[in-house]
Amino acid sequence: MSDIWPTELRVSKDRQHLVVTFNDEESYDLSAEMLRVLSPSAEVQGHGPGQKVTVPGKRNVAIISLTPTGNYAVRIGFDDMHDTGIYTWTYLRELGERGEELFAAYEEELREKGMSRDTSEKPR
Repeated sequence: MSDIWPTELRVSKDRQHLVVTFNDEESYDLSAEMLRVLSPSAEVQGHGPGQKVTVPGKRNVAIISLTPTGNYAVRIGFDDMHDTGIYTWTYLRELGERGEELFAAYEEELREKGMSRDTSEKPR
């Protein structure tokens, strides 16, 4: 069991951000778009090495639900009906600490594939 866990999960009024505050008082403002495109779900990450997909067109995605999963994670539901990602406390912390770097890599993947944050198309 991790020594780090959230003491608060708060969705912004516009549903575009999740603020996570941890027991060590670190707090992170995570965008819904980042949470969606970096979802830990098999739909996004694949079932094995090299199967990760790039999900375009999620700039304006919103969070519609948070569902506790045991005492180690939360399932986040989005308004595009994606709700299979189980975000562990460790993964939320990683997104807080490395989110800018991970999101920049996602944006580079979009550029390389000729995709956009604004236009939905089949993920690849």
